[in-house]
Amino acid sequence: MDFASLLLIFHAAVITRTSMLPRILSNLPEYHYDFASYWWIFVVWLAVMLYEGGYSRRFSVWDEVKFVWKSAFFSSVAILTMLFLMKRGQEYSRILIITMFVLAVAFLPLLRLKIKRLLYSSGLLRRKVLIIGSGSAAESAYNAIRNEPNLGYELAGFVDDSPTKASTCGCPVHNGINRIDRYIKSASIHDVIVAKPELDKDSLMALICRIQHKAENTLFIPDLKGIAVAGTELRHFFREQTMIIEIKNNLAQPLNYLAKRLVDYTAGLLVFVLSVPFLFIISRLIKKDSPGPAMLKQERIGKNGKHFLCYKFRTMHADAEERLKGILESDPAAKEEWERYWKLKNDPRITKVGRWLRSTSLDELPQVINILKGEMSLIGPRPYLPREKDFLSEEGQTILKLPPGITGLWQVSGRSDTSYDFRLAMDSWYVKNWDLWLDVMIIFKTGGAVLNREGAR
Repeated sequence: MDFASLLLIFHAAVITRTSMLPRILSNLPEYHYDFASYWWIFVVWLAVMLYEGGYSRRFSVWDEVKFVWKSAFFSSVAILTMLFLMKRGQEYSRILIITMFVLAVAFLPLLRLKIKRLLYSSGLLRRKVLIIGSGSAAESAYNAIRNEPNLGYELAGFVDDSPTKASTCGCPVHNGINRIDRYIKSASIHDVIVAKPELDKDSLMALICRIQHKAENTLFIPDLKGIAVAGTELRHFFREQTMIIEIKNNLAQPLNYLAKRLVDYTAGLLVFVLSVPFLFIISRLIKKDSPGPAMLKQERIGKNGKHFLCYKFRTMHADAEERLKGILESDPAAKEEWERYWKLKNDPRITKVGRWLRSTSLDELPQVINILKGEMSLIGPRPYLPREKDFLSEEGQTILKLPPGITGLWQVSGRSDTSYDFRLAMDSWYVKNWDLWLDVMIIFKTGGAVLNREGAR
């Protein structure tokens, strides 16, 4: 599968090098390729992908992208290093190697995903999964499987002792964990997920030990909800037979935070330069649509609770606060919606141009100025209002460790269609689990959310 994909990408790189690049770079020398002399680069690629766990583990979509990008980088570096050490750089085209790297980064994740989906839909390489438990933890495990079709899992059902319902999430619940051996054998189960956090230690250990010798893999969901999960590592001390979960705080590492701020300033400066004409055009449209200033400065809570002035295009009428007060006093349903979401679905305070700006997220474009001033980040928690500080509760101590962002996990997780508590939870999760790869994921998801206008109000 990967060999065929790499072969296709290699030929695309050859066409790019021989037919397309010479038209752009006139002084680029002609180069004739003998495919037989390049066979070894495929061995390097496949060896790196094997080393990175590409054929022993199953990845979610974004982990798949991360795996391919990482493999592409190390494969290309290894190939170029070998050419340098063997002093054979003149015999092989470095431009071809680099072009293959670029094309692999762009297209190899898509090829792998498409091929896997095709194989899974044909019933090949699928793995049957049995979930022990039928409560909320079991439902969470089911949702995780359902929302990640790239894993290729097929749920066979649930098993529990004295279940209160015959089915969970539309799948049957079998009675009797003591008959787990029979279920595993009769249904040809590959993997078993233990999702019963209410079990005591002895019962849990006995169950896992029993399953371990019957199924290929045993997956255990610990009752540790709320702690950081991204980047955690499991360490094993053989002599003491002790396992330790290492929870990393990436924000405590100065180089990581410096890299995040460097990306902010670089991207912020680039976006600001490119957006100057649009800032003037949008300002004219706002003033033409309704009287008042085109841009507003609103006080928000920044890093470590420090207040700052956040720039935004005005999307509401100038007397928005007075209108809101009247709406909440006269409409109980609107008041209930406001208290839950701190937003109104069909907000009459929003102008025509303002509604368009919000649906495209262009109302937040002036916040690039806040990024350049160091008050905000490209990606981060929501910029909360001072009046919301009392509602941040315990999550606020975590959320305020980072500067607020123009976009963030909350925006790509439903945005205005989510409850206030859910947005707090998303912001807290982002800070606890932050790393640069999470920011990359959010940038791509933000693009999709903006284009599809998901959750925009």
